[in-house]
Parts: sequence; C-alpha cells; structure tokens
Amino acid sequence: MKNYTSYNETIKAIKSKETSCYNIVKNYQKTILEKNSEINAFVDVFSEESLQTAKKVDKKITEGKAGKLAGMVIGIKDNICIKNQNVSASSKILAGFKSLYNATVIERLLEEDAIIIGNLNCDEFAMGSGNEHSVNGVVRNPHNTTKVPGGSSGGSAAAVAANMCLAALGSDTGGSIRQPAAFCGLVGLKPTYSRVSRYGLIAYASSFDQIGTITNNIEDSALILEVISGKDERDSTSSSKKVDEYSNFLKKETKKIAVLKDCLERDGIDIEVKQKVEKTITELEKKGHTIEYVSFPYLDFLVPTYYVLTTAEASSNLARFDGVHYGYRTEKPKDLEETYVKSRTEGFGDEVKRRIMLGTFVLSAGYKDAYYKKAQQVRRLVQNMTKELLKDFDFILTPTTPHTAFDIGIKQKDPTVMYLEDIFTVQANITGNPAISLPLYKHSNGLPFGLQLLSKKFTERDLLSFSSQIINDL
Repeated sequence: MKNYTSYNETIKAIKSKETSCYNIVKNYQKTILEKNSEINAFVDVFSEESLQTAKKVDKKITEGKAGKLAGMVIGIKDNICIKNQNVSASSKILAGFKSLYNATVIERLLEEDAIIIGNLNCDEFAMGSGNEHSVNGVVRNPHNTTKVPGGSSGGSAAAVAANMCLAALGSDTGGSIRQPAAFCGLVGLKPTYSRVSRYGLIAYASSFDQIGTITNNIEDSALILEVISGKDERDSTSSSKKVDEYSNFLKKETKKIAVLKDCLERDGIDIEVKQKVEKTITELEKKGHTIEYVSFPYLDFLVPTYYVLTTAEASSNLARFDGVHYGYRTEKPKDLEETYVKSRTEGFGDEVKRRIMLGTFVLSAGYKDAYYKKAQQVRRLVQNMTKELLKDFDFILTPTTPHTAFDIGIKQKDPTVMYLEDIFTVQANITGNPAISLPLYKHSNGLPFGLQLLSKKFTERDLLSFSSQIINDL
C-alpha cells in the first residue's frame, strides 16, 4: 500500500473504499518503524491512540459526518501541548512532563477529525537552525542523511519528506518552518503573527513565535490553516479578524513583486541558488507580472536585531523552568538555591544556556538602552520599511536560504555562523508578516531549496493563491 502525498488523493482513496483511515495510519506507522531509527524525526509515536482515532474517523466518514480534515495524518512539533502526552520541547528540563491540556491548534485539528500520529523532534526550545540541539539527538535530512534537515522544526520537515506523515505543525520564530521546508523540499507556511493561537505552544520569544504548517503542497497548507486560524479567548494576542476561505484559491491575476536585490547580491549566497531564483524572476516577468529590484538597507541589521530581542524574551520566558514546579530536578540539592542552579545547569543544553545568558545581558542595567531598546527601534524601522514596500507591491521575493542543507556538525563551532542561517527568513518574524517557502528547485548536489514570498498582514489567501499559481505555472 502506498503513502499518499496530498489530502485530496487521500480522501478520494478513502471514499472510494480503496483504503481506510485505519490502514493509512497503519502504513505510516510501518514507515516510521522502517525509517525513524535513521532519520530520528519522531520523539513519540501515538500508536494505539492514532489507530483508535482512525477507527472513529472511518465510522464518521461512513455516516457522512466527518470533518474537513478526516484522514489527514499529522505530526506535531514537540513544543505544542497534547493532553496526556509527553511534551519536552526536546529539552532535559522537561523530561517526563505530560501536558495537562490541549493547545488550541490541537483542539481545532481534532474537531475536524485530523489524526495525530506523534510528537516530532526539534531544536531544544525551538532554538537552532539545524536540529542539532536536541536532547533526543540530531535529526537527519531524508534527501541525504549526512545533512541537517534545517531547524528548529527539523523533525516536522523530515517526517513529511520521509512520508512518515502527511503533514506537520511546526513553530516559526525566525524561519523555523520555512528553512527546514526549503532544505527538505516542502511547502513551509508562517502565518501572520496573531492569526493562529499560541495557547499551548511552549514559548521561546512570545512576540515572534507563530505556529504554522509543513506540507507536500499548497492545498494542504491552505486547508490546515483554515482550521487552526482564528480568535482564541485564551490567547490575548490572537486576532479577531475573520478567517478567509484559504482553501478556495483566488483567480489568477498579474501581480507586482519586489525582489530584494541585497539578498541576491549578498556574499555567501550559493551561485546556483542565485541563478535559479533569477530564472524564476525572468519567467514571472514573461507571465506578465511586474518585477522590480529594490534595496533593503536594513538587511545586515536583521539578524542582530532578531537575536537581541528573542534572547531577551527567552531569558524571561524560560525563567519558569526552575526545577521546583515541574520537569527535571537535580538529585539531592543542599538547599533551594542549589536546586535552582543545578537543575537549570543540568537541564538546559548549551545553546539554550547561551541564549538565556545573552538575553539576561541585554536586559541588564546599564546595557538595556544600548541593546534591547536600540533593537526595538530597529525593529520599528524594519516594520515601517516593509509596510511601505507592500503599499506598492503585492509580494516581496527572496530565496528562502542562501544555500542548500549543510553537513551535520559543520556549523556548531561558531554560533554566529549558525545565526546567519536566518538572514532571509527573520524579516517576516520581526514584522509579523506572513511568509511561505515554495519547493521549486533542486541543486546540482541533489538537494532541494526554496523560494520565499512575503505578503501584507492577513493576506494569506492571496499568498497561498499566488503560490499555487507559481507552482502550477513554472
């Protein structure tokens, strides 16, 4: 029996009695058993629970009462809470912790009869660009297991790319959905900040984090987004704007597209990435779209601004993991202070400790104005310039990444080199705009890479419709 790569194909096969949800889940479990020891995408597989859900969904389909995601088998990044299941954000500090409740996105998926097959590996507390910082070990790219899958949602991307589930949820704080999607040849969507509730997402940097999708195609992204979007009373930052019918694509239209020339002219961009993106730009012009190369003078300030602000927020958010309330606690501490110090020292990995220290430093007396306040001012400049650009253009176009997936272990020695992996993706998180990575290319080294589009806030329907148009036309 084959693994299906789109929801349309899956539901047609179920309705024609070619297969059933139960058989589909069984088959995914078989694939996980065969591949996961090498790829290391799954932390937990909900073997019995997913089969029980599949049986119930099969019954609903027979009765004509199934939800719009019936038969959609989804993996969930290990920083999104699922009731009565372990959730650790791939950190020792949360070892053995079971969630007491469902995240809002999980509730909404289950209401529409999605089948959740398990928890997916990620960089610890979603901090990383290669999925090498995890208590569960390194995740490997299914296209070449000596390469990273990208991070921090590397397990989510690797699982979908290896056909271990049909789709996955990830979180995107600075490119953590789009970069792994590009490295694994998938569609990665980061919605507008506040479009999807963050209730039940373990926080890294609260003003940047956003839950999104990793799928094989645009249609599945649109359908899942339609289900998980919308106001949530439990997340005060969630938007009350009406949720569009994302899965009903808009008709074809010619668009105005701004190409950030600074990205294509940047030192370190792979020549093949540059050439293939430029070829796409030429083809878009031939299709009648208006293309204009524009300068974005703040490009070199994006990564420093992002890391000053996100580490500051991480320093605050991760203070709750103290060895007292829940999760990991050091053995036989002498006193309360040692409980805190040793639990956090032993429980957090090196990269998380590095970011907590950075964040504490930029918030400290004497440095807050020089770093944190200055970064907030630069953030406002970036937001304003992006908003101005999008008054004249429908989309901003860049490569998703400067190159294809890199070797495991190669960028661990110098954190600043790893941080520069986010150079093209952090803009959307700094500004809160929606952005998508499209799997358009294959490098001569055999690895995939992506094209990124960024659009106005709350225009996901335009973004998805145009993305579908590009994939079908080019």
